[in-house]
Amino acid sequence: MTKNSLSDTAALRALLSETSDNNLLAGMLGFVADRLMALDVDQLCGAGAHERSGDRVNHRNGYRSRAWETRAGRVDVKIPKLRKGSYLPEFLEPRRAAEKAMTAVIQEAYVQGLSTRSVDDLVKAMGLTGVSKSQVSRLCGEIDERVDAFLNRPLESEWPSKL
Repeated sequence: MTKNSLSDTAALRALLSETSDNNLLAGMLGFVADRLMALDVDQLCGAGAHERSGDRVNHRNGYRSRAWETRAGRVDVKIPKLRKGSYLPEFLEPRRAAEKAMTAVIQEAYVQGLSTRSVDDLVKAMGLTGVSKSQVSRLCGEIDERVDAFLNRPLESEWPSKL
């Protein structure tokens, strides 16, 4: 990380902690985690949700909720259940650095925009394999949409007037 990106990250954390939108980062972590788990389970099953495929080796069987304690606060995630076997993504295991990598990608999206390369690096750092470039690109678009919605939201709070 460069010196500027470190100061941008510190500024973002300060901004988020001072505003009523301080749950933005936690919400984005939950969103990205849920999407990454869905992509991972698609690979494990051999097909996407509700997709018919001769390559399918397993089926989804609902979700179970879990609280994930992160630096940004408590994040509620929905972990996919499988009909055969169990599923727990590596990044939810204690003492994993994946949450730090995920937070860095979300902060980058907020500060300077998001690249598919940074999301692809995140996917690899989380140990997810077999995620296609088009899936990474779709995930980038979804993250960008959420960040844009936050940045362009109406500001309804009272702000100090000029002195």
